[in-house]
Amino acid sequence: MPIARAARRAAVRLGAVALTGALLAACGSGGSGGASDAAGGKVTLTVDLFGSFGYKEAGLYAEYEKLHPGVTIKQTDTEDEQDYWKSLQTRLAGGGGLADVQGVEVGRIASVTQQQADRFEDLAKYGANDLKDQFAEAKWSAATTKDGRVLGLGTDVGPEAMCYRTDLLAEAGLPTDREELARRWATWDGYLELGKQYKAKAPRGSAWLDSVGSLYTIMIGQEEERYYDASGKLVYEENPAVKAAWDAATEAAGAGLSAKLDQWSPQWNQAFAAGSFATIPCPAWMLGYIKGQAGDAGKGKWDIAKLPGGAGNWGGSYLTVPRAAAHKKEAYELIKWLTAPEQQAKLFRKQGNFPSSTGAIAKVADAKDPYFSGAPIGRIFGDAAKAAPVQILGVHDKNVADQITNALSEVERKGTAPDKAWANARKGVANVMG
Repeated sequence: MPIARAARRAAVRLGAVALTGALLAACGSGGSGGASDAAGGKVTLTVDLFGSFGYKEAGLYAEYEKLHPGVTIKQTDTEDEQDYWKSLQTRLAGGGGLADVQGVEVGRIASVTQQQADRFEDLAKYGANDLKDQFAEAKWSAATTKDGRVLGLGTDVGPEAMCYRTDLLAEAGLPTDREELARRWATWDGYLELGKQYKAKAPRGSAWLDSVGSLYTIMIGQEEERYYDASGKLVYEENPAVKAAWDAATEAAGAGLSAKLDQWSPQWNQAFAAGSFATIPCPAWMLGYIKGQAGDAGKGKWDIAKLPGGAGNWGGSYLTVPRAAAHKKEAYELIKWLTAPEQQAKLFRKQGNFPSSTGAIAKVADAKDPYFSGAPIGRIFGDAAKAAPVQILGVHDKNVADQITNALSEVERKGTAPDKAWANARKGVANVMG
């Protein structure tokens, strides 16, 4: 998620365009901040996130406020990460309207460390380097500049699985056992073949998956090299992994397997409860999102199986403190506590956000989720996290991904030919790159 989340989230996460103007006012007061950090007394910390990080829902804010009398936490939230990032860039450029804590999706963190480091606090000044051993090396290093500044603390990672509706699969005459499904869709070809079988007998108004964009994203999450190579060169156009994911997504669109929903849209949110799709590529942070959208009526109807094609990662986020934050020291103390192993473990058990803290991973190995039919989420996502590749991240990683998924939306929703849509994606990337 955080996908990006979301992770867009994540994630992600809820009516974002209409909220943008309100967020600028609500995110807190900008300013140099030094005096208020030292003043003591009552402090209101503002937290601005995208999607569903789950802190409020898991009761962590309330717990922190109880442990720290005088501290009040106010959160604002934008559902769509793209909208959130655009708004954040505007505020960073102007230096005002920034919260004490700002979330950053993993696909943006290279932009922060390589292009915007002077706009964020070096958390090493507050002792962050003492926390290094708590995090996976890849998670820690991605938020650290070449000269050693620590610009963010890792929240979650996005090990991938496949979430599915057991009731819809049963109506279509397909198996519902998670182990059997994992065997049947061990490959992406197998997954698409099952989708064609589902379509032939699907309940009315239900498709095999939510969108071909989510299929593309989950597949590309299984790759170490995606849009950039290790030298920082943009390589997406010639990368066979990108082509394979694009081809699978356009095949799914052509076969009519998608519900044609833009992720994070109001229609997509409503579809979780309406049964508009039977399967959804599912990074760990998506579990809390599904619960929020499908509600109590969905409990026991959902389950989780191993992902086709091997392990991968989609999303994950960081918490940062802008230079213009009003309460920098207090903000650091909050994000230090929120990302500690104990809190990451609580968050996973309650919301599904998989820990980036190595200590927390061991604490959740036996976790099961009754909402998802008792699925052993600790084992499923823990195994995926251990096997997932360490991905190469570039400055415009998220921008490239967004242009490609936007083009895939053209294919499935407007009937644009795949070759033309790919050309549009390339033009979009060129515009982003300037």
